[in-house]
Amino acid sequence: MIPFRELVDRFNRQLERATREGLVEPTAFSLATLGANGGPSTRMMLLKEVDDRGFIFYTNLESRKGRDLASAPKVAMCFWWGALAEQVRIEGAVERVSDAEADAYFASRPRGSQIGAWASSQSRTLSSRQELLNQVERVESLYRGREVPRPPHWSGFRLVPDRIEFWYGRPDRLHERFEYTRSGDGWTERILAP
Repeated sequence: MIPFRELVDRFNRQLERATREGLVEPTAFSLATLGANGGPSTRMMLLKEVDDRGFIFYTNLESRKGRDLASAPKVAMCFWWGALAEQVRIEGAVERVSDAEADAYFASRPRGSQIGAWASSQSRTLSSRQELLNQVERVESLYRGREVPRPPHWSGFRLVPDRIEFWYGRPDRLHERFEYTRSGDGWTERILAP
């Protein structure tokens, strides 16, 4: 049995290599969810942390993504580092991070991003871009000279994986694929054909 910490360390080594190579947004991943109607949806996100329980990202809970996560908490994420010909696929259930975790991360964000979290009714229809800019002005005015607190509709999720696949591109399409699935307190490994 393989401990989860070993898989986290392997992922972190790949992420560090992508960062050293100067890849644009090495923490970017595609997040796939299912909507209330059962239809799939995918979008690009940024990973903010990996801990001993899973992979953490943040969002507006009232957005389409937030509603999808609330109604169907099984998701998939995929990291693709094309210049390295490497990919990591992760599947599992999401859980909300604690308020303390969300507060700490929100406090670390640039002030403009904090204002934007209050100003944007993410995924809702705007009458014009000016409507959003006007809301940004209102929020900036409201918090001028003060810290911006985390909005109640903004938090984070931790993907707690039950499957992780590391994929390495090789010549002649003879790629290497290593699949890990949760099994009790550890993980089992299978080597998959390309």
